[in-house]
Amino acid sequence: MSTRDFIEKDYYGALGVPQNADAAAIKKAYRKLAQELHPDKNPGNAEAEARFKEVSEAYDVLSDPKRRGEYDDARRLFGAGGAGARAGFPGGFPGAGPGGQPFDLGDLFGAAGGGSRNAGGLGDILGGLFGGAAGGAPGSSRARSQAASGPARGQDVETEATLSFEEAVLGVTVPLRMQSPGTCTTCAGSGAKPGTSPHTCSVCQGAGVTSRSQGAFAFSEPCRACRGSGQVIDDPCPTCSGSGITTQTRTITVRIPAGVKDGQRIRLAGKGAPGRRGGPAGDLFVVVHVAEHPLFGRKGEDLTLTVPITFAEAALGATVTVPTLDGSVSLKVPAGTASGRTLRVRGRGVPGKLRSGDLLVTVEIAVPVRLTPGQRKVIESLAEEMDEDPRPQITAAVTNGGEK
Repeated sequence: MSTRDFIEKDYYGALGVPQNADAAAIKKAYRKLAQELHPDKNPGNAEAEARFKEVSEAYDVLSDPKRRGEYDDARRLFGAGGAGARAGFPGGFPGAGPGGQPFDLGDLFGAAGGGSRNAGGLGDILGGLFGGAAGGAPGSSRARSQAASGPARGQDVETEATLSFEEAVLGVTVPLRMQSPGTCTTCAGSGAKPGTSPHTCSVCQGAGVTSRSQGAFAFSEPCRACRGSGQVIDDPCPTCSGSGITTQTRTITVRIPAGVKDGQRIRLAGKGAPGRRGGPAGDLFVVVHVAEHPLFGRKGEDLTLTVPITFAEAALGATVTVPTLDGSVSLKVPAGTASGRTLRVRGRGVPGKLRSGDLLVTVEIAVPVRLTPGQRKVIESLAEEMDEDPRPQITAAVTNGGEK
């Protein structure tokens, strides 16, 4: 990708979000578009596949705060009315030289090219965006040549996993079946038909770009013979059409750590799409969805539970058995416990490396719906004994219009 291509691409427009969108809005827009445009849902739809790649590329940049900052800086710097206009180019830096060839900004501003020493900031930005390599100023034609033909990191891949409440709290190893780009098994990623191999491009000598000088300026463009790869494939692989990558269904085993929360994003380094030309693989991100539990809730690292007890247990005190996610424990209810009181069972919440959470048990006094004559008599006797018969007070309140 040339400097001009990168700067002119509107990643915010690709995702349909404003430039000031926060990380959550960008993620939400990407997930929606990725689900709509995924190749599995649009088999044979080249337009949807192209949009899917465009959306993935946009999210790759905008989801990384560092790369997003560099992208925003570059667009502000080279956009209309920016540094280009102040340098004497109305409307910004020219996008192309004679013949429509991309303008090499690195050669214009690189220290080695005789440009202004005060333009080092431009080299830093271009170096961050395009991976300036040793042996050339960041953003220079030499550095870009090396980047064009050198190893390229694979794209990140995102998938989802739904866990039960217990699995999320205690941790689990799950198999994930997913479709994503993978190394072509027919050509082992070379892109060449089995029995053949790629050879160095004779036009660019493996650089991936062709350059020419005109006066004080240098112009470069991706090599048309090898399309910027630095290598030529005479007999492309029939399976991947020379790309070295195919969409594959694979099953990987993922260890979900204990204590993950609903919506949490887990990164698995090197489990994404394979790199090109021997580059490292991208990362796999697993978005976790946690199902609700019929008994337990969660409050940070603590688990919550509501347990019914009888009036006698609340008044006299008792030891009751309460469930946990991995068994049961005995809980002492002090005498005189009021309904709604929360008791703590330490260490029986979400497991942690340094400290586990607690189980917070809220007791509620269960009031019987129907009483036998004997039970009613006992309760009435208790009320008389405690002088707590509320009926005269209630009758007086109703007679006085609700005033006490």
